[in-house]
Amino acid sequence: MIVRVHKNFEKQYKKLKKTEKDKFKERINIFITDEFNPILNNHPLRGKYLGYRSINVTGDLRAIYKREENLTIFVAVNSHSNLYR
Repeated sequence: MIVRVHKNFEKQYKKLKKTEKDKFKERINIFITDEFNPILNNHPLRGKYLGYRSINVTGDLRAIYKREENLTIFVAVNSHSNLYR
């Protein structure tokens, strides 16, 4: 599996606290090994994010991605309330 990040994701990631960045790195390693590990709560999205999926990073922090064959593109990382306005 090839994992890439969108420019928008990079901007949001830079604004995260160090502990949140560390937690994301931990979760991305789990994701690469088993993208449907229960700890990630990987689920499809609706509405403006139809066709995308989300994983839990922390209690409130979510990472949104799109899967295309062998390529996974993370497009956003932010709090639940900021992402789903």
